Amino acid sequence: MSDEELIRQFLGERREDAFHTLYVRHSPVVYGLLYRLTGGRPSETADLLQDTWIRAAMKLATFQGQSAFRTWLVGIALNCYREWWRTQSKRIHDAEPPNLGTVVESRCADIDQILGAMPPDWREVIVLHDVEGYTHQEIAAALGIELGTSKGRLSRARQMFRAHWQAPESRTR
Repeated sequence: MSDEELIRQFLGERREDAFHTLYVRHSPVVYGLLYRLTGGRPSETADLLQDTWIRAAMKLATFQGQSAFRTWLVGIALNCYREWWRTQSKRIHDAEPPNLGTVVESRCADIDQILGAMPPDWREVIVLHDVEGYTHQEIAAALGIELGTSKGRLSRARQMFRAHWQAPESRTR
């Protein structure tokens, strides 16, 4: 059954099973995105996922189908993340990024650490494009930016990622 049909069933007939199907279908992708954006913080990721679905349920009647439901949902998740980041950055010494010289035990931790040190705008685009597989058009729609801005941010994010990935002090093996 399509997302649009599930939305109609939930809104029109108030079928909770339709909303549950949407939740099960899209939560793994949204969780993975939020996990990467938060730098691998599972409790914060779970909270953000819950906030995302609460907002989606409250705003579902405004979904007009101009983009895919997943793109719309990712936009909500990104807004939740940005709000979290604003409050988080105030708590962490004016949003100082983690020290890239810290020794980590696995490549996943290395990746999460480098992504966590990026400016949030760059992190969003590189995670959406290179990790989640969204196109620049989908990213531009989800973030409310121009297509060229998405491409520029991705280019700068990749340059920063490469520089820190190749730096011997950022990893030990």
